[in-house]
Amino acid sequence: MAYPAQLQAAIEREVGAVDRTRLASAAARITATYKEGRFHGALDSAESRAAYLITRLPATFAANLQVFREVAQFADLIPSSLLDLGAGPGTAMWAAREVWPSLPLFRLVENNANFLQLGKRLAGESADTEWFQSDIAQMPEFPASDLVVLSYVVGELKNPVNVVERAWAAARKALVVIEPGTPRNFAVIADLRRQLIELGGHMIAPCPHSQDCPMSAANDWCHFSVRLARSSEHRRLKGGALGYEDEKFSYLAFSKSPVQTNFARIIRHPLVHSGHIQLKLCTANGLQSRTVTRSEKQPFRAARNAKWGDRWDENAQLE
Repeated sequence: MAYPAQLQAAIEREVGAVDRTRLASAAARITATYKEGRFHGALDSAESRAAYLITRLPATFAANLQVFREVAQFADLIPSSLLDLGAGPGTAMWAAREVWPSLPLFRLVENNANFLQLGKRLAGESADTEWFQSDIAQMPEFPASDLVVLSYVVGELKNPVNVVERAWAAARKALVVIEPGTPRNFAVIADLRRQLIELGGHMIAPCPHSQDCPMSAANDWCHFSVRLARSSEHRRLKGGALGYEDEKFSYLAFSKSPVQTNFARIIRHPLVHSGHIQLKLCTANGLQSRTVTRSEKQPFRAARNAKWGDRWDENAQLE
């Protein structure tokens, strides 16, 4: 995964302007507070915001990119405007531009003034971007936009149900919610899933149905993973030896219009054996296991390429 050149250059300028000897301690505070679910409190200095650009922005960018690519599979959901609530430095905007390069209007709402200014510097002079400093928990309504995004923010809200109700009202075409892939955050996602179904939303992803969540009923949590390369600075600040990290996330994508969902979702890493492959699936009939044997030529070829999080249909057309 490569950043847009403009974003990469802007990040390098921001990091180059701070005291690099303080970046490691700032990164440690960000990691600790992120795990505790009180993330924004760690962004109170220029060093901490620079550390965020190195250690957290890559992961949130990758998760947003993967979710938006899933949403983009549905041609009638091509947005002409995007509203990002709790936008941080505009990470979702950069990911959306990769998926919808001609998207003409972005509205970004962020309460932290320093984070908002950082986002403006990263974006540069851009006529398609409007920034608003405001607390989304206090805004009585949100500006109407085709696609509304809540990325890595609802888990920090005291009343996420109320915010999501207003976000859904503002969405002309679709609403996307992305959260860290933890049991605690998935519990929030599961509540919002029920809420959006009650509000008349049509599931886009990840679920292949709008029935009760079988993962939640099984005391499990639905989450996915995206692998991203680590820069040398990233490894240094996080003390990691590996050249990559896996970002786990949970998400919801709902449409205002009906969506065809004749597929299952692969919810675990496929288990590859000699002569057969085992898939764990979420289907319209609940959680199921699918064993694909070598004698099933087309399904077996598809299963060999299958990944955790992919869609799977009964004709083995992997997407």
